[in-house]
Amino acid sequence: MLTHWYTVSDVMSHTVVAVGRGASYKEAVELMRQWKVGALPVLEGEGRVVGLVSEADLLPGEEFRREDPRLSERDHEAVEAAAVLVEDLMSSPAVTVRAHATLSEAARVMARKAVRQLPVVNAVGMLEGVVSRGDLLKVFLRSDEEIEEEVHRVIDELPLPGPLDVTVQDGIATLRGPLRDRALIPLIARVLRTVEGLVDVRLDLVAQSASR
Repeated sequence: MLTHWYTVSDVMSHTVVAVGRGASYKEAVELMRQWKVGALPVLEGEGRVVGLVSEADLLPGEEFRREDPRLSERDHEAVEAAAVLVEDLMSSPAVTVRAHATLSEAARVMARKAVRQLPVVNAVGMLEGVVSRGDLLKVFLRSDEEIEEEVHRVIDELPLPGPLDVTVQDGIATLRGPLRDRALIPLIARVLRTVEGLVDVRLDLVAQSASR
């Protein structure tokens, strides 16, 4: 390994609030408000994830409350309790991710499925945690010094003819120095993309003639 690839397990939340598929609309809303989360994994049995209920799934109920002011509070509660359960609202099957997935893999799943968070499950679908878009951005809070140290480790393991000068500022790495074989530039750029928290790479490399 040239560098440490951060995985979902490094940034995910292990303490998760979830609901059963038989929970009511009102229970789901209250949990989201209490825990300040935008979605809840839906579980059955011993903790197997069968779906996800989000704020977007609950919005139709809120719209109904606002658009029909003639109903009393008691009528509203009766409608909610009798007509809507989490299993009627949830997205199923749930889009999930494994704890060993890389952050880039989790980000691609979120983008492709247009979701803001993913339940993290084990091999049999049991809930282990939740990872959100905000969690994936945590790696960009790494200090420049920490990123620079990792870039040095990566560069030192490459088959380069000599050392390169590395500086990192605001998450941007700049590499300077002589490079005999320009064909190595794509390799350098590719391995540096594995450094989590690195925003961009700038190469200021001077062609070096081979010695005779």
